[in-house]
Amino acid sequence: MRRKVIVYIATSLDGYIATEDDSLDWLFKVEGEGDNGYSEFYDTIDTIVLGRRTYDWIMNVEKENFPYKNKKCYVFTKSTQEPNNNVEFVDGNIVEFVDMLKDAEGQNIWIVGGGDLLSNFVKENLVDEFIITIAPTIIGKGIPLFNKQNMEIELELKSIRRFNEFAELHYVKRQSDNN
Repeated sequence: MRRKVIVYIATSLDGYIATEDDSLDWLFKVEGEGDNGYSEFYDTIDTIVLGRRTYDWIMNVEKENFPYKNKKCYVFTKSTQEPNNNVEFVDGNIVEFVDMLKDAEGQNIWIVGGGDLLSNFVKENLVDEFIITIAPTIIGKGIPLFNKQNMEIELELKSIRRFNEFAELHYVKRQSDNN
């Protein structure tokens, strides 16, 4: 059985994953419940894919405390980067790379972000499940969860959960759309 690619992300009610200046302050103001299901999800994945901007943001915020040390992490980037112990930098055909990941042994694959990388994954129909946590906040403008160039994908609602002020929607791709 192939591994699944999962988007697990929080968004504002109006569909933004960050402000224009990459701030998540609006998200941390919302009253959640425990870790809002994060630990439960994190235990189901062993591979993480990030975009370069998201990786740089994490390194700037977390400094030396890389949060995904116990997972295999890949960062898509066009620029050359020195290898490090936390991530492997990749640049190439996204479809071939994801097919290789899906066929490898292991748990599921998490697309952490950001918007450009997610857009490419959706455009290429590579995402199997979307777990989207909605914050009761409208930020007006910022980095959209989905952009206008994405294709139409039919989903089935798998579950809805509430974590105090957050609502988590879990969708899976309809069987006819699966690779």
